Amino acid sequence: MLAGAMATAVLAAVGGGPAGGEGGGTGGGDSFELRTVAHFSPPSATVPSHALTYDKDLVPPGARIEVQQNSDRRGTTVSLHVSGVRPGYAFGAHVHTKPCAKDPAAAGGHYQNRVDPVQPSTDPEYVNPQNEVWLDFTSDAHGAGEARAHHTWGFRSGQARSVVLHDEPGSKGARVACLTVPFGAVGGG
Repeated sequence: MLAGAMATAVLAAVGGGPAGGEGGGTGGGDSFELRTVAHFSPPSATVPSHALTYDKDLVPPGARIEVQQNSDRRGTTVSLHVSGVRPGYAFGAHVHTKPCAKDPAAAGGHYQNRVDPVQPSTDPEYVNPQNEVWLDFTSDAHGAGEARAHHTWGFRSGQARSVVLHDEPGSKGARVACLTVPFGAVGGG
C-alpha cells in the first residue's frame, strides 16, 4: 500500500454549529477548525489519495502535507506544512475552488474573496494575496517548508476545496501537486 492512502481530517465547528464531516465544511457556528494530513501519491496509484503529485521530481510520492484552517468571525488563517519535497525550491501554493483529480486542471481556479467576473481570472485587482489565499514557500535543505496566510474574511461554504502546489511562487506556474481539503465557513458562509 502506498503512503498516499493515509489521510486524516479533524474538523470542528465550535459555538453553535454542527461539526463538519470529511466531505466538506460547515456554516452556522462561531468558529471552524480543520487539520488535514496526507502523503502524496501519483494519480495512477492503486489506492486513491486526497493528495496527488503530478511532478514526482518536485513532490515525490510519500512527501507529506498538512493544512490547517482556523476561522472565526474575525477572519481565517490557513497554515501549510510540507516535508519530503525538493530541497531549496521556491513553490507557489494557493487555495483552489474544486477538489483534486487525475487532471491537475480539475482543481479549478484560485479561491477569491471578491470573485473576478471574467474567468479564468488574470486581473491583478482580483489575483493578489489580499483577495486570494497564497501560501508560497521555499523548502529548506531537508525538503521541508511552511507558510501561513491570514485574512479578515472567511470562505464561502463549499467554494474552497483544495490546496495546489505550483512550480513557481506568485500567480503563475504549473500545478505540481494537490491536496483536497474540506475547508469550512463560519456563520452563514
